[in-house]
Amino acid sequence: MTRVAAVDCGTNSIRLLVADVHPDTGELVELDRRMTIVRLGQGVDRTGRLAPEALERTFAACREYASVIEEHGAERVRFVATSASRDAENRDDFVRGVVDILGVEPEVVTGDQEAEFSFTGATRELTGRADLKRPYLVVDIGGGSTEFVVGEEHVRAARSVDVGCVRMTERHLVRDGVVSDPPSAAQVVAIRADIEAALDLAEETVPLREARTLVGLAGSVTTVSAIAQDLPEYDSGRIHHSRITLDRVREITEWLLRSTHAERAAVPSMHPGRVDVIGAGALVLLAIMERVGADEVVVSEHDILDGIAWSCASEAR
Repeated sequence: MTRVAAVDCGTNSIRLLVADVHPDTGELVELDRRMTIVRLGQGVDRTGRLAPEALERTFAACREYASVIEEHGAERVRFVATSASRDAENRDDFVRGVVDILGVEPEVVTGDQEAEFSFTGATRELTGRADLKRPYLVVDIGGGSTEFVVGEEHVRAARSVDVGCVRMTERHLVRDGVVSDPPSAAQVVAIRADIEAALDLAEETVPLREARTLVGLAGSVTTVSAIAQDLPEYDSGRIHHSRITLDRVREITEWLLRSTHAERAAVPSMHPGRVDVIGAGALVLLAIMERVGADEVVVSEHDILDGIAWSCASEAR
């Protein structure tokens, strides 16, 4: 077993996984897993730059994570940064801050690399399950981008598109710094048009409709699962490998898009940082399910973070 620490820094959140990993047996023993909403991508779609307050929120989380990593004595650390830091003009400020705090340089990965990590993390433990047919389509709905990966045991095709819950919210639902509450019908139509255009792009590379099992990753999908199960609090154990039907996803999405901030915030399983962006995230999931003809989505709590941990352990050998 190799003790590793994996950090995934996305547009909306930064997450840490410390685990003991055995690449040969496929065993991953989780020691610590945590997530902090930092909104690193705040305003990036509009300004092209990482906001100073967003950087400071991210660096504060990194300082917390550095203490956890030291406490557990991880042998290797890998820090992967995704959409927001890939797009920003001042990404060097971000890189320097992470190196100063964690001692490792963040790898600003391509969309295809991001997709590969997500696929490995989501499907490694599904292999051999008779009730889940292959090929899998893994969709990772992030803050700034969504990754699509089709494969059996390995990736066959992948594509990243610039549609995510934060990007769609900021592009279509924010007026004068305030999020529409709830959005108008015209705003929802505009988001849906962007999503459909992104799906057209994804389908140029990835045979979405060939998939036999749809696996959904990241906070928008797991939050929809928590709502579907009417959980009294966010419960990873009940969310992981839960299944949500298309009809239930449609019902939840329609409610989220007509609800107020206060109504969404009152959902007991809702993270405060997702209240304003969950409607757009759920709409991305619904559009994907309708496009590929999926009757249900299998929800996974294991995603890019677990894929990063696997890669880190493999390189350590």
